[in-house]
Amino acid sequence: MRTHKALLAALLVPLGATLAVAPAASAATPPAPPAAAAPDAAAAAASRSPEAALDRVAHPLRTTEPRGSLTDLRPFGRMVGDAKVVGLGEATHSSHEFFTVKHRILRYLVEEKGFRAFALEAPWSTGLRLDAYLLRGEGDLKQIMDEEFQGTYQFWNNAEYRELLQWMRAYNIKHPKDPVHFVGDDNGFAGVELYDKVSDYAAAARPELSAKLTELYKGLRPTTDANTYVEEYLSKPLAERKELAERTGQAVNLLKQRPGKGGDAEAHAWAVQHATAIHQMTTMYAFDWDDPQQVPAAMRYRDQVMAENVAWWQRQTGDKIALSAHNGHVALKTYTAKTHPKAQGDFLREQLGRDYLSAGLTFDQGSFNALGQDGAVHRFAVGPSAPGTTEHTLDRVRHRDFMVDMRTAPAPARAWLAAPRTVKHIAATYPWNDNAAQIRLAKTHDIVIHLHQVEAADMLK
Repeated sequence: MRTHKALLAALLVPLGATLAVAPAASAATPPAPPAAAAPDAAAAAASRSPEAALDRVAHPLRTTEPRGSLTDLRPFGRMVGDAKVVGLGEATHSSHEFFTVKHRILRYLVEEKGFRAFALEAPWSTGLRLDAYLLRGEGDLKQIMDEEFQGTYQFWNNAEYRELLQWMRAYNIKHPKDPVHFVGDDNGFAGVELYDKVSDYAAAARPELSAKLTELYKGLRPTTDANTYVEEYLSKPLAERKELAERTGQAVNLLKQRPGKGGDAEAHAWAVQHATAIHQMTTMYAFDWDDPQQVPAAMRYRDQVMAENVAWWQRQTGDKIALSAHNGHVALKTYTAKTHPKAQGDFLREQLGRDYLSAGLTFDQGSFNALGQDGAVHRFAVGPSAPGTTEHTLDRVRHRDFMVDMRTAPAPARAWLAAPRTVKHIAATYPWNDNAAQIRLAKTHDIVIHLHQVEAADMLK
């Protein structure tokens, strides 16, 4: 039987993702020309190499730290163009530089491109609670992070994200009429905020529904911490979990029956979305996690939900959104088709078209935090990438850290980027006993941001 810890790890990261290994020799970077080759032939061969082609279009990052000038991100702004949602990936779930470079990019997108929301693969209710803190200073940030980032979400309880949230709060204090919001797009938990908001709406606008909603939500409103709640919920028999999902679906349908009018329309839309978030959690846990055949469907559903929540927020509010998640979620095509048939980014491209842009973040070497096979958090490290891998070639570009728009790269680079190669795809549990991810980088992301080295993030708890 799949343990609850294993299930929760699956919810946060791509199932079966492993550290990539060197591919077959046929996938290696082109060999150097023979020593006897004429100078012009050698030059021509060099001009056709992916490294040389990438050298011409790679834009260096001045730093991965969030402070200081952001002028080096202007090329990134041109890459973003008019996109409304920008997916920012990560090759590990807990490396300092991935978090801090996202902080830098968020600053740039807010200050220079008019972005007004940061979305994270965290529960919708967590997003509401953090948003209340960012907008009005409600609650204590440390307490909120400790209580919301539990279980496998604990990887978000780090000093890097704390600094990002503190920057957002400081920005909002200075710009109270044009604030930056926090969005949780995931469905691993449904906090008390959701039940309160749905019941408050019903009491004010649809009092005839209050008693029925109370009945449908009986036994669902959390009375414990998030980790305990989920563990206990997953201990329920499958038939009971399916019945709970049916009840939450009925609640959504009841609220949808009478759209609001005038000033009530917006309140109605939010109430339906909050009820939908509850239903998303119960539906996720109504899959049979002991049946390997159902796991891919559950993972597909999760990515679909995350995309729908981001797209809903963007359309409802008009906010441009910086979306943070694992590379496997922001991707335009899945990294691991057997376990994750369709990625969040793929759904977003379908729903938003070119208004969605995907940026994958890669690295050559370094360290990260992850759950070991014993279920505890450990610091792991990997050395330089093996020849033939995606990162090995990217790391041969002359800049230490850089970004490339793969859509407009020169032909030799595009050809190399379009071929399948292994890539580091490190999950929250390390290592996974599965095949290395083989992806076509140019088909999987619009932009690649490559970092030479990363170090494990500073986890707070």
